[in-house]
Amino acid sequence: MRAAIVEAPGKVVVTTVPDPAPGPRDVVVSVASCGLCGTDLHILQGEFAPTLPIVPGHEFAGEVVGTGKDVTELAVGDLVAVDPSLHCHECRYCRSGRGNLCDRWAAIGVTVPGGAAQYAVAPAANCVKLPGHIDVKDAALIEPLSCAVRGYDVLSGTLGADVLVYGSGTMGLMMLELAKRTGAASVDVLDVNPDRLATAGLLGCSRTAASADELDRPRGWDVVIDATGNAKAIQDGLGRVAKGGTFLQFGVADYATTAVIEPYRIYNQEITITGSMAVLHSYERAAALFATGVLDPSVFISDRLPLEEYPQAIERFSAGQGRKIVVEP
Repeated sequence: MRAAIVEAPGKVVVTTVPDPAPGPRDVVVSVASCGLCGTDLHILQGEFAPTLPIVPGHEFAGEVVGTGKDVTELAVGDLVAVDPSLHCHECRYCRSGRGNLCDRWAAIGVTVPGGAAQYAVAPAANCVKLPGHIDVKDAALIEPLSCAVRGYDVLSGTLGADVLVYGSGTMGLMMLELAKRTGAASVDVLDVNPDRLATAGLLGCSRTAASADELDRPRGWDVVIDATGNAKAIQDGLGRVAKGGTFLQFGVADYATTAVIEPYRIYNQEITITGSMAVLHSYERAAALFATGVLDPSVFISDRLPLEEYPQAIERFSAGQGRKIVVEP
């Protein structure tokens, strides 16, 4: 089969590799589409993936074309979206229901071969059947949506909150859509990319701007969400949280990124600073929300490229062009 492989930091190629074989409780998925994500850029930089080479791609969906001998709940021909999370189920965090913090954390497309290929192997337990009205080529959006759902689990949103989102890429736009549906009084979105910012306006945010200085909110925002991983955005966002408010680090920063906090202000104004790591008990809910039309794939997916053009797709994504870019084997 054909697959994209990150061979070394900064080097990705598309080549022929052996077809995968399922274990007893695995299925083989013929990939219909695979989304690119900020995590893929980190893997290309030599971060996150413990060893290279690796077939990337943790956002994917497709058709079951093979099953292991002990799989009974799925059959050849089923259309599925795949939760990439691989937990050990043995460590302290897994046993306390916090598998996303697993001491042996692993994921399809990060630590084992992923969906940037014609075929991918996944545990049957990680596959969610798709209803007939969903186009499987759009279902790569379910995984990032499940991360956004986890983010709102962490926030435990308060009705009537004023929300500020840094970044209007795929994740920022998803946080916008969920904020609207969890009772936010207003949702403002910041981005230095005017094309992406225009999409936030199209989706019905309250206000858009290149900088928070352009917005009139002297007391700050009840909820500030960084969906960029950018050091300057994070630092600015920490200073925009209102008294009693919450800052959510949702974007994935480089390992070396740092920010300065003001301990007295955090204490005196009872500010919460928290994070949201990947997927946790949220994939099925994201699939259910996706089936209701919570996202418009035609708005979120800006580019569909063939798998053979994966290097060009990752280059385009790295340059900040488009929104969600997917490759289709």
